[in-house]
Amino acid sequence: MEFLSYFGNVFEPVSFMLLLGGTIGGLILGATPGLSPTMAVALLIPFTFHLAPHQGLILLGAAYTSTIAGGAVSAILLNIPGAPANIATALDGHEMAKRGEGAKALHLSFMSSAVGGVIGVLLLIFLTPVLAKWALAFGPSHLFWIAILGVTVIGTLDSKSFVKGLLSGCIGLWLSMIGYDDIQGVQRFIFADALTGGINIIAALIGLFAIPQVLEMLSKGRALADIDVITVRQQSLTASFREMISNMKALSIGTITGSIIGIIPGVGGQIAGLVAYDQTKKFSSNSHKFGTGHPEGVIAAESANNAMVGPSLIPLLTLSIPGSPTAAVLLGGLLIHGIFPGPDLFQNHAAVAWTFIDSMLIGQFLMVIFGIYIANLAAKIAQVPRSILAAGVFILAVFGAYSVQQSMGDVHVMIALGVGMFFLEKFGFSAAPLVLGLILGPIAESNFLQGNLIAGAQDGPAIYFLTGTLNLVLISLVILSVLFAFWSTKKANAALAKSEQGGSA
Repeated sequence: MEFLSYFGNVFEPVSFMLLLGGTIGGLILGATPGLSPTMAVALLIPFTFHLAPHQGLILLGAAYTSTIAGGAVSAILLNIPGAPANIATALDGHEMAKRGEGAKALHLSFMSSAVGGVIGVLLLIFLTPVLAKWALAFGPSHLFWIAILGVTVIGTLDSKSFVKGLLSGCIGLWLSMIGYDDIQGVQRFIFADALTGGINIIAALIGLFAIPQVLEMLSKGRALADIDVITVRQQSLTASFREMISNMKALSIGTITGSIIGIIPGVGGQIAGLVAYDQTKKFSSNSHKFGTGHPEGVIAAESANNAMVGPSLIPLLTLSIPGSPTAAVLLGGLLIHGIFPGPDLFQNHAAVAWTFIDSMLIGQFLMVIFGIYIANLAAKIAQVPRSILAAGVFILAVFGAYSVQQSMGDVHVMIALGVGMFFLEKFGFSAAPLVLGLILGPIAESNFLQGNLIAGAQDGPAIYFLTGTLNLVLISLVILSVLFAFWSTKKANAALAKSEQGGSA
């Protein structure tokens, strides 16, 4: 219980002000499309140069946690995920906002984030030594099967058609191959200078979700009926809290899924929400309601997003292995202050490490307090007339895409993908499976190629990828996921056909 003795350091005036500033600033940055948690933490690192080590880490940790939660604001109100981690939140959150339940969706989002975040940090505190050794067991073959497990989600993700969901995912997998092969350095599908470095995931995310929204708004013209404001109903915190508690299954699945994914080095939080959303949908008795504005979807996605934060720091603090891209930036922040993570971190720099972890625990409660306050103000965005909202969203989209690498090429790619997605949506295709394919493609490919290189020096690819307890467990999960997806889709179609027959009768 050593961590309890360092709570006082968090409440020192400067430290606590940094915690407050990082939390509020992270919520605002997270709500801005294009400003991912990784970018937010990277932008703040220069401000930590003249701070004490524990103060600098408090600022970075607060920004990390709250930026992920803040991304739900734009995901729910504008259908533009603030970061890849918020893709699943938009699936039901935006539908709730369209029904006038934007405030309720935001309340559920921040409360679920706080619950998941607290559990994640407690895992970081109590299970660090055990889980750090477990994380080392994951090699390229295991990460490859984890990526394939994620691919099995594609067919049932936000699509009325299983086939169209798979086709959307395949388009995303193809887009992920554009650029140079990381292992062999070979050019692939580079037909424009802007594609030399591949498709940036943030630019793609903004384009695929924001531009179709803008075009849809503009295509409806300026008729009076088209620019009417959306009604936003006020929601009491007590009612939102009861709603979250009544969906304990979704909260539990999201938190457990996010915690497991967070500790696996290299997987990152961008798929935590999507996998949690999919698993919750499979185990829910109301699976047919997902994608129509069902609270379970928001709760599962957001609890998973923040539950992965604490565990993602376990391999970083004990093994110097970042568990996510943002954790890699935090590693740089540690090294700047002359602190080298490793097994002896909690012996040589106990005050810095435990103060940082304690601040993340307290930050979860500050995040939900300020997040709910911001939610009541942000929900008014839904009342802006569509013509004005379309212009504002487009400006934010261009700013977000350009700010990633200060490249107009990213803006061009964003617009091209957005226009293409606008027409694909007309034929029933969805952006979420496409983005998931774009995210998982590089993870699956790079680990497959690395595994092949390792297998060449051992007993061959078949032995390397298809044997071993962990490989067999993951392969079994992949098979079960595919079979469950087919079964649940068939069951949902049968229920829909039955209801249509009943209605016609």
